[in-house]
Amino acid sequence: MNADKLITNLNNGLYDNLIGEMYGSEPDTLTYQKKRYTNAINEFKRIYPDRNDIEMFSAPGRTEIGGNHTDHQHGCVLAAAVNLDVIAVVSFHNENVIRVKSSGYPEDIVDLSDMSVKDGETGSAAMIRGIAYKFHEMGADIGGFDAYTTSDVLSGSGISSSAAFEVLIGTIIDKHYFSGRAGAVEIAKIGQFAENVYFGKKSGLMDQMVSSVGGFVFIDFCDTVNPVIEQHNFDFEKAGYGLCITDTKGSHADLTDDYVAIPYEMGQVAAYFGKNVLRGVDEDKFYRAIPELRKTCSDRAIMRASHFISENERVAEEAKALENNDIDKFLALVQESGDSSERFLQNLYSTKKPQNQEIPLAIMVSKRILGGTGAVRVHGGGFAGTIQAFVPLSIIDTYKTGMDSLFGEGSCIKMRIRPYGGIMITEEAE
Repeated sequence: MNADKLITNLNNGLYDNLIGEMYGSEPDTLTYQKKRYTNAINEFKRIYPDRNDIEMFSAPGRTEIGGNHTDHQHGCVLAAAVNLDVIAVVSFHNENVIRVKSSGYPEDIVDLSDMSVKDGETGSAAMIRGIAYKFHEMGADIGGFDAYTTSDVLSGSGISSSAAFEVLIGTIIDKHYFSGRAGAVEIAKIGQFAENVYFGKKSGLMDQMVSSVGGFVFIDFCDTVNPVIEQHNFDFEKAGYGLCITDTKGSHADLTDDYVAIPYEMGQVAAYFGKNVLRGVDEDKFYRAIPELRKTCSDRAIMRASHFISENERVAEEAKALENNDIDKFLALVQESGDSSERFLQNLYSTKKPQNQEIPLAIMVSKRILGGTGAVRVHGGGFAGTIQAFVPLSIIDTYKTGMDSLFGEGSCIKMRIRPYGGIMITEEAE
């Protein structure tokens, strides 16, 4: 599509319905997003002035709803795509090279004549090359493209900016060079492959899957190669609640040992039962075995295993509550999850820095503001970073003000669940 025509269509409201579904239909939101996309198109034209035939793509960040530290034990998770996303303005060509200029970063240039793993290649370029390789292996004849991307998925916020970028690149290639044959689930697996093999990070599949599929996504990782995936839809705003993520500004430095200890300790308990992971350990046998477990495992390891067993069951109950439109049951389960993370998983702060307890502080103040309504819990891996709260719309501004007063203006972000995963905007709006 011609770039100038696309800007005209944006400003004339041809994309308003889609923008409303993705980000919200409030006048200020529509104005902001149309300006954001217009600015991205103009920046693309500045960087790549010889390209005028363009398309637009988007991939969302994600929020974990239930299943705190369950995926690495082959458990279940419930997560959702959110309205914070990374967008791309793209022009396709047959120069056998992919050029991606992301706002605030140097341009990545990937020569498609050699898609093998490159020693020393890091960051976005490694992920782009890995995604391109996997599509090529599947039979896609990739000619290349130029792209400008800009993101409002905050890095380090637990909303997974890297997965959104991977899904974005996978969607671009799938739509143009593979006729959409890969689809959302396979795009997620391709993103994970690129991150594991080309980027060198041994990540799970949850982040990419939620970003790619969109909406609420229940995932059962019992079979990690072919996980069970169910998409759910629920309108929180219609039920009277808003979703807030608050960045408590805690430092993630020196937390590697804390993160690694959780799967390690859970693995110690699993080993007692002759298993590599806790999935499949019988609950009654586990509780009967606690006296013997204490001879080889720490008390904390046992409590963390207990968290997994209850949390894994809770995820399925949360998904069922959404299906039944039972908001009260859902919120009660979310609060149970948060309480279990605090008491048994113990990932709200690092024992190496017990004086720094930003997450417990945020939860304490949140509960006072909520006054017994809604729910609040640690968000993501824990120890530092973000909390998640479901807040009645009647007090959401009060809640945001309270969190911002603690951690700084803009720390609390009001979000909405996005029904779309990775999409081609210009195709979806037709």
